[in-house]
Amino acid sequence: MYIDIGKQFSRYPAGRKPADGQFNGELFREKYLKKNLQNGLHIKISLDNAVSYGSSFLEEAFGGLIRVYKMGLVRIRELLSFDTKDPFLADEIWRYVEDAASESQSADSSIKK
Repeated sequence: MYIDIGKQFSRYPAGRKPADGQFNGELFREKYLKKNLQNGLHIKISLDNAVSYGSSFLEEAFGGLIRVYKMGLVRIRELLSFDTKDPFLADEIWRYVEDAASESQSADSSIKK
């Protein structure tokens, strides 16, 4: 599956939650990622046709896969890839996913104590 954020979602994706705007990270995650990833489909995401990305959008859309759906980092890496001329943007997204995974592991270990 191929998703072009700028063409299929918005050229101006921003914000974390619906209260932050019409084209927020939660909406993108729910509408484009949730069902497809839960069904095990590989998704290649084009990042180049949006004007810019707010960190809150990226963190919620992609870090939220771990926080909200409890997906594992390895599984997300298997199912998601990015198509972009800006490798730093893809690296930023992976940092958000990895940070969410680390926070999730920390929370799990503190619950078990």
